[in-house]
Amino acid sequence: MNRREFITFFGGAAAWPLAAQAQQPAGGVPRIGYWVTSSETSPVGQLRFAAFRKALAQLGWADGRDIRIDYRFDPLTEHERAIAAELVSLAPKVILVQANDQLKALLQETRTIPIVFAAAADPLAAGLVDSLAHPGGNVTGFTAYDFPIGGKWLQMLKEVAPGIKRVLVILAPDMYGFLGPMEAVAFGVQIVPFSDYGENPNSTVAADIERAINAFAQEPNGGLLVLFGSGPLANRELIIGLAARHRLPAMYANRLYVPDGGLMSYDNDFVNIFERAASYVDRILRGEKPGDLPVQAPTKYELVINLKTAKALGLTVPLPLLGLAQEVIE
Repeated sequence: MNRREFITFFGGAAAWPLAAQAQQPAGGVPRIGYWVTSSETSPVGQLRFAAFRKALAQLGWADGRDIRIDYRFDPLTEHERAIAAELVSLAPKVILVQANDQLKALLQETRTIPIVFAAAADPLAAGLVDSLAHPGGNVTGFTAYDFPIGGKWLQMLKEVAPGIKRVLVILAPDMYGFLGPMEAVAFGVQIVPFSDYGENPNSTVAADIERAINAFAQEPNGGLLVLFGSGPLANRELIIGLAARHRLPAMYANRLYVPDGGLMSYDNDFVNIFERAASYVDRILRGEKPGDLPVQAPTKYELVINLKTAKALGLTVPLPLLGLAQEVIE
């Protein structure tokens, strides 16, 4: 979605929390749980929710009339168990959830309420589904990324910064499947994975990430690739600042880094995913079982480039890459 489309779409969604609260559904309508990692005031989060509600309405499920949506926002991992228990206690017909950690918390509370995920990272490796074609159990949904994108992240970073020889990849343990495609098209770049953040009870995610980046930056010709995860995302200002201090060209798997000063991101079109997720919620409400609905991969991705950051790093973004960008920050 480009900047103009964002403004047009968002203009009708800006006040959605108040609108959702104001609508009082008739008794007995199905309840839907909606749980995402963005804050309630996040423009991106509001845009995704608006897309989800609109898609449901087009399928015959108007919020406040045919269904009731109970929405929860929590960017902080320590609240996950409490929110999961609360949502399950509401006895919804289906729950839409965003990421792996939230999904794991829900599965500790219920194995019967249908759950649709909208951005899981490698749910098969994480043990969240039996298979992608036949997830089984009470879970199905849409992955955050498909494995081939791992090579695309590295390729684009190398195009912008051809001098890099080493790349520190910050990733969660259940995202190691993305390293294979990177290594297959490594362009002579050494991949240095790092996922040991937040494991030591005597440390913090921020301290672990800072130590890893500082140590990596002691050698020249380095770059940075930050994959999706609540730990890095919660510390994105720290990561962006360290990348600037050490002059590390960085690619991010989440577009939220780029307006804050990150160099570039190649992220899936989450608005499209939330629209597609509505179709699975619809099918489950009409009687289909989540375990019979195949897990689907993203079909649309968006490139965002921050030219101010590129200039500060002394980098020139190739014109063909600029032409592919859905958004350029100048």
